[in-house]
Amino acid sequence: MLPTVKINSYQFLVLSILFSIGTSILIVPSALATNSKQDAWIAAIIGTGIGLLIVWLYTKMGLWFPNLTFVQMNETLFGKWVGKAFSFLFVCMTLLYTAILLYNSGAFLNTHGMSSTPMAATNILMAIILVMAVRLGIETIARSAEIFIGVFFLLFIILVVFIAPQIQFENIQPVFDVDIKSLAQSSLTLIVVSSVNAVSLLMIFPAFINKPKSAQKSFFIGNLIAGLVIIIITLLCILILGADLTARQMFPGYGLAKMINVGNFINRVEAIMGTLWIISLYFKMVLYFYASVYGLAQILNLKDYRPLTYPLGMIVIVLSLVIYPNVMYQKKFETTTGLYFSLTIGLLLPLLMVGVYAIRKKQLKKDAISS
Repeated sequence: MLPTVKINSYQFLVLSILFSIGTSILIVPSALATNSKQDAWIAAIIGTGIGLLIVWLYTKMGLWFPNLTFVQMNETLFGKWVGKAFSFLFVCMTLLYTAILLYNSGAFLNTHGMSSTPMAATNILMAIILVMAVRLGIETIARSAEIFIGVFFLLFIILVVFIAPQIQFENIQPVFDVDIKSLAQSSLTLIVVSSVNAVSLLMIFPAFINKPKSAQKSFFIGNLIAGLVIIIITLLCILILGADLTARQMFPGYGLAKMINVGNFINRVEAIMGTLWIISLYFKMVLYFYASVYGLAQILNLKDYRPLTYPLGMIVIVLSLVIYPNVMYQKKFETTTGLYFSLTIGLLLPLLMVGVYAIRKKQLKKDAISS
């Protein structure tokens, strides 16, 4: 029997915020500005709104099976073998995205902070911390997130206050200049990154939460707060860097922090943005890895998930070093294969589960009563 622990609603709220922000704070403004130009902030608002509907769907699904993880829900609804097949695809997705985030952290550190250090070294060090965290369990991860969320928002407020004098409102004009199709394409990126991929949190909600009903609000509010952070960052990027520069840069959020200059005394404090990103990226990576390890353990009916952390950790390191041969390949993968994979596992599969549940609802309730 796998060990079961419980976290409270506030801890899940913090995890939801950090997961939904993840890589978005540094990368998403560029993706939004590529199609939506100076209306990227509007695309961010649309994406956040639609994302909340998807999170609402996840909370409803979770409360149907308050004691089951996403993997166990699949087996309950689709049967043993079909359910395990769907769950295996889910594990593949979370493991792949763990490797992608590890690549992103290595690429960022290698480009902006430790240019003389091989990416393999930074990825191995990060993976060691990742494995240690998952082995300690979700309770330890949640408690550490409680500490770092205060640091995150303190740095975020400092960033916004210091960068505010650089705002140029003419950069946002004309408003509503792009067509609806461009806004929809841009918002889809945010929806997938911050909300659709949050299906991974169904490995925690509601099975590992002491009060699932109150955690339903935490899931929703956490995604909303994260959306507001992304909207603010996107709006600042457009107002200060301009739409063209935001779209061209790979890490526009980091470029935003470089613009801080208060009285020719406080400047070059881009480490603030780097710290914000590393904090949110780390917790998103940990939650992906936890979902993949715990999910695989449940598929294989193991008594303990911890032995899987070492081999899967090694796989993640190797994948992170070979997954993207170049930046062009990365952008193409993210807008095609990665997008479709996320929508299949994070949206189509849950909708299929809803349909099957509607058909088998009476039978499932009878089975629950008899057991």
